[in-house]
Amino acid sequence: MLQLILGLAVFFGIHSVSMVALPLRDRLAAKSEIGWKLVYSIVSLIGLVLMVRGYIDLKHETAVLYVAPAWLHYVAGILLLPVFILSSAPYFPGRISRLVAHPQLVALIIWSFSHLLVNGALADLLLFGAFLLWGLADRLSMMNRPSRPVPGMKQSSINDMTLVLLGLAVYAVIVFWLHGLLFGVKPFG
Repeated sequence: MLQLILGLAVFFGIHSVSMVALPLRDRLAAKSEIGWKLVYSIVSLIGLVLMVRGYIDLKHETAVLYVAPAWLHYVAGILLLPVFILSSAPYFPGRISRLVAHPQLVALIIWSFSHLLVNGALADLLLFGAFLLWGLADRLSMMNRPSRPVPGMKQSSINDMTLVLLGLAVYAVIVFWLHGLLFGVKPFG
């Protein structure tokens, strides 16, 4: 459990610098944007590795706190549909990215909530609960800090169609093949 908690602390610690110390983040990026991005990436990767290893270890030894009814898996599957569309929305500017403020955070919140619906072990509550709480906190903090530009395509009405088709394709690949291959869980059977 310690490894999972340490991984969550490291991962969310570096991801929270803009929330709690924006002037520091801006100073470090102003000195060397590449240096800041490199440190940010390395610390994030360390946190991610610790988090994944800790989650796997804890998942095998922890008791299940609740079991979701079978029909809730279909609800979670439906909730996940917009996640794959919203997570790429900033890179395909159009109506979707204009209508949904901070679409990647909204996607993260929906993703973590839907996983909490159907996963009831302590490891799941720690992992997905941490992502949900951090996503909500970051979403609230975005109201009080400036957004940074995201590199993406030129704004176009075709971007929405591209985004939806791409999101649905990625959803299908993950749900019907990759999720089972990577995590040993097939969402629909």
